[in-house]
Amino acid sequence: MNEEGYTTSADARLRLERDTLALDTVLAGEATNTYTFQVFNPQKKTLRIAAIRLAGGAKSPFWVNVDGTFLANGVTGATELAGGDSLRVFVQLNAPASTAVSPTPLEDRLLFLLENGAEQQVLLTASTQSVINLRGARVERDTTWNAPRPYRILDSLVVEEGRTLTLSAGTRLYFHPAARLIVHGTLRTEGQNGAPVEFRGDRLGYMFSNQPYDRIPGQWGGVVFTAKSHDNVLDHCEIHSGDFGIRCDSSSVDFQKLILRNSLIHNVGGDGLYARQCAVNVGNSQITNAAGDCVRLVGGRNEFVHCTIGQFYALAGDRGVALHFSNYGEGSRAPLERASFVNCIISGYNNDDLLRESSTRYKNDAFNYDFSHCLLNTPKPTTDEHFRNCLFEQDSPE
Repeated sequence: MNEEGYTTSADARLRLERDTLALDTVLAGEATNTYTFQVFNPQKKTLRIAAIRLAGGAKSPFWVNVDGTFLANGVTGATELAGGDSLRVFVQLNAPASTAVSPTPLEDRLLFLLENGAEQQVLLTASTQSVINLRGARVERDTTWNAPRPYRILDSLVVEEGRTLTLSAGTRLYFHPAARLIVHGTLRTEGQNGAPVEFRGDRLGYMFSNQPYDRIPGQWGGVVFTAKSHDNVLDHCEIHSGDFGIRCDSSSVDFQKLILRNSLIHNVGGDGLYARQCAVNVGNSQITNAAGDCVRLVGGRNEFVHCTIGQFYALAGDRGVALHFSNYGEGSRAPLERASFVNCIISGYNNDDLLRESSTRYKNDAFNYDFSHCLLNTPKPTTDEHFRNCLFEQDSPE
């Protein structure tokens, strides 16, 4: 192309699709997703770009590729961009290792140096979070975790029988996909208002601009209390975005399986709270948005006070109900000694969010339940035997 095909104007500029590119927060030592943006030449003639480089040079934590050309040592040579044409830029952060407690901000500038002497830039920003990586972790003696950095569980964390794991206020557990917390012994959390104990997946950042990954179900496994486990007390916990929330396996109702207080279970891919033949007490807690049932009780002795159980799961049309209880399950008997709900809201998108199932085969098995001062999304019953001073979102069926 002859010189007449190039613009020589001192005012010629590129049109940058954005002036700032904000990448995700990422775990220290790992890479972010790849981000992209375009650079346009709005001129009629070809524009010469003398160089494209990172201000941080070879030491920059950002990886940049321009139209298939990697910025070796943070810089690329001269580029020509035809009039009306564009370049596509790909950016990724390779986060350096860190032991910092708080997220560490990272920043660099991607510079476009034009042959006419003009300089344009895109600001690149991101941050990294340092974690304590654990693989094959087993609690074999009474242990308290209180590190200011998150614990990252790469496979599963197991609390052995007869041992207690205590999680102090503000403790954060980040689980890798499919990783679970399996408790044969006892789990105690000592969260506080403003400093809850958090259980979540280890993927940071956003799926969409307004949808973080840690609000997407199925990011990790869930919390399992096995048949041997008892005397678990969870106070001020946040459990979200797992394959399920909490699962309590069958054990004697003579031992307290779980006390859950001031806690949140939200956005899970299975049941929020599943308890089979257990003694469970839940107070002042929210259990919401599950692909399965928000609360599933199979027999046992269960008490809920001042709780919100809401089934507003929008990611699947075949979601379960807010509350489902029965006195049998998986082909076996499971007497429901008690299912008590006091001052609770039980609601959802379904026409009826309260499912009660009594065994027709074992008609003499206990099936005891009661609701007092509750708001319920279920048709108003014709008798008040199990309902005292309750409000119903639906009128009685005709």
